[in-house]
Amino acid sequence: MRIAVAFDCLFPWSKGGGERLYRTYAEDFAAAGHEVTYLTRRQWDGEPPVIDGLRVEVISEDRELYDGNGVRQLGPALRFGRGLFGHLRRNRKAYDAVLVSATPATNVLAARAALAGSRVVVAVDWLEVWRAGQWREYSGPLVGRAANLLQGLAIRLSPIATCPSQFSAQRLRERGVRAEPVISPGLIDMDGATEPTLSVPAPPRVIFIGRHIPDKRIESLPAAIAHAHTHVPDLTATIFGEGPTSAAVQAEIDRLGLGDVITMPGFVSQDELDEGIRTAACLVNPSAREGYGLVVVESCAAGTPVVLVAGEDNASVELVEDGVNGKVAASTAPAELGAAIIDVVTAGEPLRKTTHRWFTEASRTRTVHAAARQIAERLAEAAEQRSVTALR
Repeated sequence: MRIAVAFDCLFPWSKGGGERLYRTYAEDFAAAGHEVTYLTRRQWDGEPPVIDGLRVEVISEDRELYDGNGVRQLGPALRFGRGLFGHLRRNRKAYDAVLVSATPATNVLAARAALAGSRVVVAVDWLEVWRAGQWREYSGPLVGRAANLLQGLAIRLSPIATCPSQFSAQRLRERGVRAEPVISPGLIDMDGATEPTLSVPAPPRVIFIGRHIPDKRIESLPAAIAHAHTHVPDLTATIFGEGPTSAAVQAEIDRLGLGDVITMPGFVSQDELDEGIRTAACLVNPSAREGYGLVVVESCAAGTPVVLVAGEDNASVELVEDGVNGKVAASTAPAELGAAIIDVVTAGEPLRKTTHRWFTEASRTRTVHAAARQIAERLAEAAEQRSVTALR
């Protein structure tokens, strides 16, 4: 088939779970013999990058997607949607199928409008499905209400809907998705798995990895680590990444006098991240919102257990079995999150072994490559059905 993958970010020029997911999907489609075009925005100087098996097509020029508070801006989303509409409208006969990311939902409306009446199969991948209240909190009352309405319309306009979790699938059903969602088997990628460390690292160190934005609630970590430090005196922490809330996190570290305990190196190389995961006693992610939680899987691959926080918008808790590969804290309150850190850090080698065993079991079927095959099969089935219908 001739397949287009549409997402406004491309790994590694943009970093994150979604970026890695869509690039892997595109590369796997190409490896299976399909002709693949990756539609994205310009994130580099000069010509589009040369990637084996892929043709990268620039359809918008915005360099920044987020404002100073880490919120996605409306302008770049609309311009990418306009670019997607124009490209697909001009190339209605150039593709057999399009996999479009619903981040943002305007992509779905643009693709469906451009391809209306054509035989091109459209699949929509939903990394996340938000509640109405989430949209208002994120974008304000007016824009948030509009975004929620657009999301609902995009869900109903998704002839094939895919998502990475049961959590998101249920939300799609509740919002009226037309067909049963394709729940991808997982996002575990054995190709990049970090070598496991099953012995207990000393002294113990907890880590956080990710962008510093309000939803991640990283500013809750210093107080939780301070609580855990009273029970594990040699405990240290490293908070990787940076973003709009970095200053607030550093201020909390200073307030609590934890400058010798917690370090914030910012963004580092992939090798440094891998080493950080491998040598950590646990990974802590207090995020309120996750569509999947790829870093959880990466941590478990190294035998490093995780601590998450329960929440109605956090799909990543599906990945954690208490006492098997980590623990889910009830809240970000210092005593509760700190207690979960203590439990995981002091569990020692037995928990590291069961954590890696969990990953080994999951990685047999729940791979990103299996997800790509499942989506490609669904696209092929739909394309064949349209061909048969057209011949009648």
